[in-house]
Amino acid sequence: MSPSLGVHVGQQNLSMDELSQLWRKLDTGGVDWISAWDHFYESPPKDGTEPHFEALTTLGALAAETRRARVGCLVFYIGYRNPALLAKAAATLDHISGGRFEIGLGAGWHIWEATAYGYPFPDIGTRLDMLEEAVQIVRRMLAEERTDFNGKHFQVVNASCQPPPLQKRLPIWIGGLGEKRTLKIAAEHADGWNAPYLSPEEFRRLSGVLNHWCEEVGRDPDSVRRAVNLAFNLGVNDAEVAQQRRQFATDWGALAERTAGGALLCTPDQAVERLAEYRAAGADEINVALRSPWSAEALDAYLNEVMPQVRAL
Repeated sequence: MSPSLGVHVGQQNLSMDELSQLWRKLDTGGVDWISAWDHFYESPPKDGTEPHFEALTTLGALAAETRRARVGCLVFYIGYRNPALLAKAAATLDHISGGRFEIGLGAGWHIWEATAYGYPFPDIGTRLDMLEEAVQIVRRMLAEERTDFNGKHFQVVNASCQPPPLQKRLPIWIGGLGEKRTLKIAAEHADGWNAPYLSPEEFRRLSGVLNHWCEEVGRDPDSVRRAVNLAFNLGVNDAEVAQQRRQFATDWGALAERTAGGALLCTPDQAVERLAEYRAAGADEINVALRSPWSAEALDAYLNEVMPQVRAL
């Protein structure tokens, strides 16, 4: 079975008209998934110097502008919004999209924007505690007529979510790389696990850790989908790839070396081979992450050449 091939679109350095045109191009171009990310500032961080749209409102436009691809966010930082609000928003977006919405939740990392906007950014242990509570609230509110939950960080009292989603079970993704807590939370509560910017070898290793946690909690590992996000730095020839490598190093700075293992810094032919490696490593879904600007010719090559070849493998 061929993997789902999606595009993770960063809503930065683009006008809303340009985003809408891109979403329609991707949707009609045959991608299986289109997502946004949850930031107030640009990513990689540049101290809020680049234009960037908020995620929830952007997703309303994405859901309305597309017809075929599944849509969602990879992933919402749970510290920015009450989980009951996120459940209500997810149900609403499922109706706007005609039953195509999927929600991703994570413990967050962008401390600079959180601080700038006045949000507490506690230690990672506390954020993971928050995530574990939040995913339970979201799951129950999307499935039950009434929900009560009394946690340390979040509470709901006889809360309803009407109308419910169109989907009988709206999928929940957990994003992150933490072996001790994040992957355990995914095994216990999620429909899928999303990992950003990993090499095929590291993706395979962490997927094995997820299998372990599934076995520990008595769950079939095959019931949890696995997705990887790859930075899109495709070049149509070697000269373009060299330029992409230089730009990648500038954009990511100290994070470049780690992130490069999960980037398509290559030509289209090499991208086919690279995506096949991720499929062999157990990826059910492979999403390329677009950050403007990118090569329009390279994106066309990905949609029209790379994706058909990967699906034919």
